[in-house]
Amino acid sequence: MLELRDVNASIGIIPILRNLNFKVEQAQTVALIGRNGAGKTTLLRTIMGFTKATGDIIFDGRTITDLHPPKRPALGIGYAPEDRRLFSAFTVEENILLPAQAARLDKEETEKRLKRAYTVLPELREMAGRPGGTVSGGQGKMVALARALMLGTKLIMLDEPFQGLAPALAQRYAEALRTLRDTDRSVTLMITESNPSLLRGFADRTLVIERGEIEEGSLEAESQKA
Repeated sequence: MLELRDVNASIGIIPILRNLNFKVEQAQTVALIGRNGAGKTTLLRTIMGFTKATGDIIFDGRTITDLHPPKRPALGIGYAPEDRRLFSAFTVEENILLPAQAARLDKEETEKRLKRAYTVLPELREMAGRPGGTVSGGQGKMVALARALMLGTKLIMLDEPFQGLAPALAQRYAEALRTLRDTDRSVTLMITESNPSLLRGFADRTLVIERGEIEEGSLEAESQKA
């Protein structure tokens, strides 16, 4: 599904990712654990093509290292950045539909994917007509997840989705992810988090990133360190 071979990435002259080699299988839920500044966000941005990289990024059997970033979501990759980045003048539903419009999905496919998003996050159907600028930070994260679902048919990457959420909203977000995993057994999830305990019992696999290098780990061990 996704494989990185000897991937390095820098911001300016500062190396961030160092010789990354790992593979994620289809339908896995992967927790990417690391402290702030460890390279979690840069890794996701590199997969999306927002950060220049060397080495090989292989997705679904195709090398995409040099693929233009706007073309990557069309491969079935959904991405929800840590910053929810909603358009305040657009309604909640218009924000959700933006990726489908950018990808020029036809009406039937767009409606199918919107239905999927509302199945995972039914509360957003009730908020569909509200301006994006009026939703709370936690609700905005839900909208960002729904937006990622519009294109993420194969891989969905979520950057610190639980950060700043009140406990009740964090639990609701986790329930939505479980619904997604239960209703779509083929989708692969990669979730970054600095607090390992939030993903205990949910992730199939744990990757630990430290100073831009990755190794296999366990949520239990990382929780004890936190």
